[in-house]
Amino acid sequence: MRTVIIGIAALIAFFVIAAATSAQMGMMGDRGMMRGNGMMRGQDMMNMSIIRHRFVMMNGIGKEYASRTNPLSPTPNNITNGEELYTGNCATCHGVSGRGDGEAGKSLNPRPANIAAFSKMPMASDGYLYWTIAEGGTPLGTAMPVFKSVLSEEQIWEIILYLRRL
Repeated sequence: MRTVIIGIAALIAFFVIAAATSAQMGMMGDRGMMRGNGMMRGQDMMNMSIIRHRFVMMNGIGKEYASRTNPLSPTPNNITNGEELYTGNCATCHGVSGRGDGEAGKSLNPRPANIAAFSKMPMASDGYLYWTIAEGGTPLGTAMPVFKSVLSEEQIWEIILYLRRL
């Protein structure tokens, strides 16, 4: 009996998640999920965090990133450095407040992620955020630049400290 109840609960959870994902991805429209036509328009159209989340759920982020944890302490100096790096490298697309509303990001499809909100979600582990910044949009075929060749590991970790404060 317990197995049946667990099975039913898992099935219900699956359908609830599938329905929510379908709505978020704009699958209701006639132009496909990447366009966000239908219920998803303008600011609400499918953004990068949804695409990246789906990719990670299906493929993972790779062993070299999965277990990483931020070695830096959230000192005022590290956070200030992270803010300066974020402003110079990320704010153009993600916006000053991290909501995905930067000037350069307005013309992108998919839209940049709302990293102010996402960076506080359980899925946004240090390794996940590091992978996102280091690899950019390459694994997903999107416009986010690869930063592992531009920023040092320490600089990426400083940005992550700052993101957690947005």
